[in-house]
Amino acid sequence: MTNSNSENTTVQVALRIRPLTQEDLVNLPSRFQRNVLSTSPFTPNQVIVHGDKKLTFNFDYVFGPETQQRDVYDISVRNMVDKFLEGFNVTILAYGQTSSGKTYTMGTSDSVSSIHESRGIIPRALHTLFSYISSAQFKSRKITMKVSFIEIYNEDLNDLLNDTDDDENKPQLLIREDSKGNIIWSGLQEIKVNSVEEVMGHLARGSLNRQVGATDMNSQSSRSHAIFSVTLCQQKQISTNGISSPTPLSHPSTPSTPTKLGSPPPRRLSKILDDGEWVTVTSKFNFVDLAGSERLKRTAVSGDRAKEGISINSGLLALGNVISALGDPSKARNTTHIPYRDSKLTRLLQDSLGGNAQTLMIACVSPAEYNISETINTLKYANRARNIKNSAIVNQEEAEILLLLILMVMVEDLLLLLV
Repeated sequence: MTNSNSENTTVQVALRIRPLTQEDLVNLPSRFQRNVLSTSPFTPNQVIVHGDKKLTFNFDYVFGPETQQRDVYDISVRNMVDKFLEGFNVTILAYGQTSSGKTYTMGTSDSVSSIHESRGIIPRALHTLFSYISSAQFKSRKITMKVSFIEIYNEDLNDLLNDTDDDENKPQLLIREDSKGNIIWSGLQEIKVNSVEEVMGHLARGSLNRQVGATDMNSQSSRSHAIFSVTLCQQKQISTNGISSPTPLSHPSTPSTPTKLGSPPPRRLSKILDDGEWVTVTSKFNFVDLAGSERLKRTAVSGDRAKEGISINSGLLALGNVISALGDPSKARNTTHIPYRDSKLTRLLQDSLGGNAQTLMIACVSPAEYNISETINTLKYANRARNIKNSAIVNQEEAEILLLLILMVMVEDLLLLLV
């Protein structure tokens, strides 16, 4: 594998503050309904927390309660779609407490019939992808797109697109690491798609299979972490100097020196080189909808719901430890071990945090004073994530067609000379 391009990047972080809802005004104690978050037009990427003491946090993007879905996508996500088309792995993950707007922002529960203005990141990204793929720029490329949908529920991996009821014959889902250190999800069903409608159909079907349940904080609380993935394979032709549309070179019409035995005539070899070589570029886009952090006292759950909450918090704690190990400068200098293996969530996200990916974290928070402690925790982790350094590469493999063509010409000329 050869890497024609690479970028050393940091994890980008966008903060989204949801508005106070009618449910907040009904369910939250009136003395804790005060808005404790503020932004300033003079410092657009800063948020201020008005608690016992004033705290200030800076992010790459800050979206206030009035921000529309379209603006979140256009400002912070659209450029990530461009990176994906260039051949980089991309991850967008929504992080925050339960009922902070993560699923709404991501659009994990959207369908084709969803109101356009309220559509989340996933359907908007898909529309952008397919509009690019159908453009003249991509007509000469062979494009294959596949989707998969996995959830982590009580530390078990479930394939949300595998509808079979025969658990014994379902392939076992395993997290593996190849010789180059890349994370591979084996046993997961990948379905080929050709349109936005097909992708959204699989997203909706998988979302129905996802574990959800009611708590005191959210009537449709996600009880699992879910990752919807789009894998794009592009076969395209590039010139020998890496330019996709090579400029024809001027070559003599006849060789000026006799052809050596076994060497193709310069004109024929030059024609092959002019035609360029085929490369395969494979990139993966992970849309990660995390279950929300929660306090059992706040959600008033028991039994299986309590067990789910403990598992959710355990995975998020492991994620927080990874973010701390990678993003805290004081720890990074002294830490050589990153605890990816502490949970399946962090194992699945190993490439996205400190690995081969362009990553955007969207931290979703509530502005109500009632949730101030959870909000501050989210802000601290999100702020720390900005220090995480990734080394993203274009995932490009050179096809061996060029070498085979040259060998074929050499063999043909050898046979002609022998005759």
